[in-house]
Amino acid sequence: MSTPLLEVRDLRVAFGGKEVVHGVNFSIAPGEKLALVGESGSGKTVTALALLGLAQNAKTTGSARLIGPQSAPAVRDLLSIPERELLGIRGQEIAMIFQEPMTALNPLFTVGDQIAEVLELKQALSKRQAWAGAIEALAATGIPEPERRANAFPHQLSGGQRQRAMIAMALACRPRLLLADEPTTALDVTLRAQILELLSDLQRQTGMAVLMITHDLNLVRKFADRVAVMENGHLVEEGAVAGVFASPQHAYTRKLIDSRPVRDVVEDAAPAGTPVMQAQGLRVAYPVPVPGLRGWFRKGQFVAVQGAAFAIPPGRTLGVVGESGSGKSTLALAALGLIPHTGEMDVVGSRWGPDAAGNKAIRRLVQVVFQDPFSSLSPRMTVEEIVGEGLLVHEPGLKQAARRERVIAALADVGLGEEQFPGLLARYPHEFSGGQRQRLAIARALIVGPRLLILDEPTSALDVTIQKQVLKLLQRLQREKGLAFLLITHDVDVIRAMAHEVVVMKDGEILEAGPVAQVLDSPRQDYTRTLVAAAA
Repeated sequence: MSTPLLEVRDLRVAFGGKEVVHGVNFSIAPGEKLALVGESGSGKTVTALALLGLAQNAKTTGSARLIGPQSAPAVRDLLSIPERELLGIRGQEIAMIFQEPMTALNPLFTVGDQIAEVLELKQALSKRQAWAGAIEALAATGIPEPERRANAFPHQLSGGQRQRAMIAMALACRPRLLLADEPTTALDVTLRAQILELLSDLQRQTGMAVLMITHDLNLVRKFADRVAVMENGHLVEEGAVAGVFASPQHAYTRKLIDSRPVRDVVEDAAPAGTPVMQAQGLRVAYPVPVPGLRGWFRKGQFVAVQGAAFAIPPGRTLGVVGESGSGKSTLALAALGLIPHTGEMDVVGSRWGPDAAGNKAIRRLVQVVFQDPFSSLSPRMTVEEIVGEGLLVHEPGLKQAARRERVIAALADVGLGEEQFPGLLARYPHEFSGGQRQRLAIARALIVGPRLLILDEPTSALDVTIQKQVLKLLQRLQREKGLAFLLITHDVDVIRAMAHEVVVMKDGEILEAGPVAQVLDSPRQDYTRTLVAAAA
């Protein structure tokens, strides 16, 4: 390795006297791409934040030597220099891309203003020069119509465009080192591939080094030169990507690499029984304003789903894949009976929709598990209240003791019991890990005896090992209870593991549908081939 750009030695980070990063050592050379890999809680993000002094209320020890270029080979220890000097390094020599652009970007300013502000502060440019630099930085990321997008607020951009705007802001001053914290987690598979390609191109053009923080092993394979694996605040393995993936030395690294979803479903050639849910000619449209004088007299329409048709037999899984804006989530909302639609939709032979008679009786047959278990569970309710809430609605005459027994049984179904968690029923969601919270969400859905679970990205917020556990749980529940699943996801690996049939959506229409092996292994549409290739 050439002279390192950054050399970290014995980095330790503690909060309130409790150490969470334990003596981490690594280095990164100019122009190198190093991936820092681990599950949530492994310490990888805290490590990156500590380098820039952004870990609030933390006690940081050790050294992080930033070595200047050959023209000015000064050595500065990021952990011991004054805050004023560190301010000059942030954004100028070391920049950071955060995980969720919607929360990292200021909603009150246009993206152009936010990028220009960096240039004004760091490079002392005039407002006019900074604005021109902001447009140039956006153009370098390949964002369409950079002049117009510079005047847009974050909420007016798509997820991929917001991420490109954040990359433009980070790279505006051409830093020598980029810290990228899960830069593609919130994006669809095709957008992930585009962002990775963009970062690689910009890295080659500028010669900067990249420290990529991620739990996505496919991303590491495609992007990084070297990989460092963290577990519980310890750096347990480090080496070239090809060598580590081909012959991992540490048990934790082997566990991560072996965490791809495994298919374990009943493969009936001809599913029997009346479909739990079926739709024909399903159409969902939203009113939108019409510009000009005509908008005074009528509204326009945005068609989110057009002519969708599908059927889900008992004990089977229908997977729905597509990019953001393809209509997947709208299809899920229609299947839940939460938005108006036209066309036919039946649940076990009964008409289903927002205005259908007898909705309450049907609603217990269709339950949902949301993407983020932390935000979908009330922080003010105990486990007993959360899981048992559906019984108050659908079986109001049930005695408290009988309701508690049902809650305990539902929790046991998802692998949670008093033996592991003393006082389980009186606990709150924040006392559980992400995977355990998702199990609570599944128990809440199961307790009313549904026939169909709508799974809206049920594992995308989870680490790879926890994802595998939750998918295994769902597969077991499907076999034991004959549940049907409508699985909404952009993860092709999850579709391969869970689905019997799959539909591919684009711009509100179903482009392709059929058995999962047929659609994913021999796709007929170019769009499907692009999705599959991006996930490989």
